[in-house]
Amino acid sequence: MSAPPRDRPPGHRRGPVPRTLRGRLVGAAALAVLLSLFALGAVATLVVEHQLRDGVDRELRARAVDVAQLVATTPALVSTRGALDLGSGGRQVWVQVHDRRGRMLSEGRSVSLGFRVLPRTGAFDRALRDGRAGYADARLGGEPIRTYAVPLLKSGRQASEGVVVVASSVADIEQTFSSLRRVIAIAALAAAAIGALLAAALTTAGLRPLRRLSRGARAIADDPAPGRRLEVGTRGDELAALAGTLNRMLDALDRARAAERRLLADASHELRNPVTALRGNAAYAARHGADAEILRELEADAERLSHLVDDLLALEREAGAEPPAGQVRLADVIGAVVADDERTVVESDPELVVRGQAGALERALRNMVENARVHGPEGGTVTVRAAAEGDRALLAVRDEGTGIPPALAEQALRRFWRGPDATAGRRPGSGLGLAIVAATAERHGGEVRIDGSTVAIVLPRLPTAGTVRDLSRPARTVDPS
Repeated sequence: MSAPPRDRPPGHRRGPVPRTLRGRLVGAAALAVLLSLFALGAVATLVVEHQLRDGVDRELRARAVDVAQLVATTPALVSTRGALDLGSGGRQVWVQVHDRRGRMLSEGRSVSLGFRVLPRTGAFDRALRDGRAGYADARLGGEPIRTYAVPLLKSGRQASEGVVVVASSVADIEQTFSSLRRVIAIAALAAAAIGALLAAALTTAGLRPLRRLSRGARAIADDPAPGRRLEVGTRGDELAALAGTLNRMLDALDRARAAERRLLADASHELRNPVTALRGNAAYAARHGADAEILRELEADAERLSHLVDDLLALEREAGAEPPAGQVRLADVIGAVVADDERTVVESDPELVVRGQAGALERALRNMVENARVHGPEGGTVTVRAAAEGDRALLAVRDEGTGIPPALAEQALRRFWRGPDATAGRRPGSGLGLAIVAATAERHGGEVRIDGSTVAIVLPRLPTAGTVRDLSRPARTVDPS
């Protein structure tokens, strides 16, 4: 036996039933067809009804005018049997003549009312009181009728001497339109059903690629192996564009995962040596006591470790940061890095402006200068130059050494790359300096050029116009004069 249904607490309501995109599209198509046909049917019904009723009105008016003229020219005929039995144009028409007091004087016998009087309407009262003809709708024994009342006026007098009332049944018109409304409603419902079926078929076919795309995305989510991508297709429609966008997103996620793995691998690899040295010196100090040399080595190991961590974090920040929006004068960047340094020669255009972040450009220039001092000849001069090359700005550092061979220029910008002299143990450094320079240049929309002992950042140049502000940090104003 099945378990009895649980009593729901008062006020409990079921959650909303999930509606699919296909269901919403089918419902919208059926509703649109239904409303369109109902609106069309309503307009058509009104037009046809107006035409038919207008025909009835014209016939009643013509009959009333004929009777009024007959009564006006030969009043004695009013009491004559059959005198008002004029042609009715194919419709059943009732005619009655009333005196000024509203009493019926005569009745047309072509269609007998069985001694019943036509209902008194507002049009009858206006014709009798004001002498104005008019139409009115009424019911006679439950049957809908249309009436027309016209006053009987004697020549030279405005007061009505009586009223001619002409009426005709409009039951056939009402029945016709009742049938027409039913036919329109049935046709609209049938058309809506057909439209829903067609919409269901079209949406099923149209959403099939979307379901395939969803299955592919679900498969990638279940097994996020690098390199897996969604099928784009060859139709070039919106779904193909969506698949392409999702694939680009997957590319970005793969790059982010690769960068994360690379950071972890680099950190674990590069931190091993300073951490090992730090632990060894700490263990030696614990066994033999700390002397001045051990303390210096501990301090050097800690400094090297701190510098390496700072470089790793700076590199990752540059790789993930947004393009800068501020304006920076390169002369200010050079002044902040090599101010009052007698070993450095500065050749700078004071009006050279780029779009950038001053702090990041200063760190990149500092790395370039330190790299030149480490790998250039001891005591040699380092030249820092800022110059314009067309629509580009050049921020270059040159030492007096042999520089980087052309075959190794591309490798020099990679993480943890160190030159042959550095790997031999003769030069300090972590191998991240030029990688940070390359990441900074890329974020600023530029590139890095290496030509022997010259390393340069090439950036888009901005036109100089008045005061320049660095919007990337607290502003400092520089007077171009």
